[in-house]
Amino acid sequence: MCLLESVVAVEQESAHCRVTVSNLGVLAPFLDAEGNLPGWFAIELIAQTVGVWSGWHAKKNGEEESLVGMLLGGRGIRCPAGVFPQGAGLECHVTLLMRDNKIGSFEGQILADGNVLASGRVNTYQPDNNELKQLF
Repeated sequence: MCLLESVVAVEQESAHCRVTVSNLGVLAPFLDAEGNLPGWFAIELIAQTVGVWSGWHAKKNGEEESLVGMLLGGRGIRCPAGVFPQGAGLECHVTLLMRDNKIGSFEGQILADGNVLASGRVNTYQPDNNELKQLF
């Protein structure tokens, strides 16, 4: 299930994706009664932006693409308002902090109209296809 609507840019150490909080978009099934997206979706939006970064680089480098990445955890994930408001155009940014073979650490921010609505760090693991066969 992809919660992002578009890829804006992928650079050597960063990625930028977009999604709109709308009852007509990909986030519609997850909106509350007021049409807002609960703040705890921040970690998933950041993680999926990392997935875009990872997939783009794998393809660019001629590596075997993996369909699954694993979120090991989040640190300092904050969404002070508790929700992403209905109608907000969310700009999801991630920046690579550290990468060691299959493990990566990324700083993420989610902005709307230039204001930071959520931020935090995620740690990820990129299994190869042989590892995925063992797991699933």
